Amino acid sequence: MDHPTAKDIVLNAWKTFATRDAAQIASCFTADAEWIAPAGNATAVALDHTDHLIGAEQIARFIASEMRRLYSDVDITFRAVHADGDSVIVEERMLATLPDGRPYDNDYCFVFVVEGGRIKQVREYMDTRKGWQMVFGEAAA
Repeated sequence: MDHPTAKDIVLNAWKTFATRDAAQIASCFTADAEWIAPAGNATAVALDHTDHLIGAEQIARFIASEMRRLYSDVDITFRAVHADGDSVIVEERMLATLPDGRPYDNDYCFVFVVEGGRIKQVREYMDTRKGWQMVFGEAAA
């Protein structure tokens, strides 16, 4: 692609995320990229991790290895991809297996901002209550 669109860049990034190769993943992001998830979400709490990742290296490390401590057998299905200029919205469903073998099933919405051919910012939204109940159990909610 001589001049990939923002949508092309984001869709290629999702393919790259699946490689679990931190160096390749980092190359999808600007050096100062941010990934912002809801404060106190179950993934961040369970992994004792921040909900606001800053920098391509930190984002790539989380996607490539840290996330795998909580989720295995990850299956992501896109429901829709919407693009307008440098903004791309991805609606998806993530199925996975938790460490104790229980299933994880949640819907997500990501808003990507692309700058200079790389991802500059990701804002992540999900059903935080549902996620908390699946990760920590009904009583913990």
